[in-house]
Amino acid sequence: MTTAPPTRRYDYETDGAQIYVDSFATIRAEADLSRVPADAEKVAVRMIHACGQTDLTRDLVIHPGLVAAARTALEAGAPIITDAHMVASGVTRARLPRENDVECFLRDPRVPDLARAWSTTRSAAAVSLWADRMEGAVVAFGNAPTALFHLLEMLRDGAPRPAAIIGTPVGFIGAAESKQALIDLASDEPGLDVPYLVVTGRRGGSAMAASALNALAQERE
Repeated sequence: MTTAPPTRRYDYETDGAQIYVDSFATIRAEADLSRVPADAEKVAVRMIHACGQTDLTRDLVIHPGLVAAARTALEAGAPIITDAHMVASGVTRARLPRENDVECFLRDPRVPDLARAWSTTRSAAAVSLWADRMEGAVVAFGNAPTALFHLLEMLRDGAPRPAAIIGTPVGFIGAAESKQALIDLASDEPGLDVPYLVVTGRRGGSAMAASALNALAQERE
């Protein structure tokens, strides 16, 4: 067992609390936070903290009702449902206001058969299993564009409506298109104005989705 630290050869900050404070100060100094709704500023800051990209606000599209809708739902005990276990694992349980359930159905034994029967991805098939839990839930996509497309198709078919949708699937095939479809949902389908957060284009990922959820769960930075 090591009983002494290695020889200090580099000049770097080692105080965890100070690193945290300095990180958020750097973000606020470098990012254009005027691009996001005022009540979503801390959401944007935490997402930037997760990805290290201060230009993220250029690609953030946040529905004006997103923060209020998501926080109201979580404070009422609504579950969080995600497309990927990486998103679920990234949610800080201590921030949840009502010890909310955080669920991912990807490992449900029904998923492989559904995916084969429908000729789709397992991520998309898993979304169909959300139906009984989706009314008023906060749902998040950090990985699979097919899963987000599948949810939008369900909603257009009359599925229960979530309180808010976090749409940050990442990738080169379908990611940008699925997120644009979420933005366009209300105009394409009158009456389906579900509050959303989207990172447009190809970038996104589970860390971004989880960081958005953490910021929505508790305002404290």
